[in-house]
Amino acid sequence: AILKNITMPTFVYNVKMTCGGCSGAVDRVLGKQEKVTKHTIDMDAQTVTVEAEGLTADEVLAIIKKTGKETSLKEA
Repeated sequence: AILKNITMPTFVYNVKMTCGGCSGAVDRVLGKQEKVTKHTIDMDAQTVTVEAEGLTADEVLAIIKKTGKETSLKEA
């Protein structure tokens, strides 16, 4: 079988994180999502990059907002 290189939709969010606890909360909530295939948290840049299959940018935004952090979709 030939595996095609399928690129997952990737979204970048601005997330206000002031400490490791903040990023930990975001990490936990995204880690619980089966449709999130990969996520990267950058504390210095205050961004979270999410690769998700079958989720829209708004759905991922709602998931991150559950942490109570100030979150917005970063314009591409």
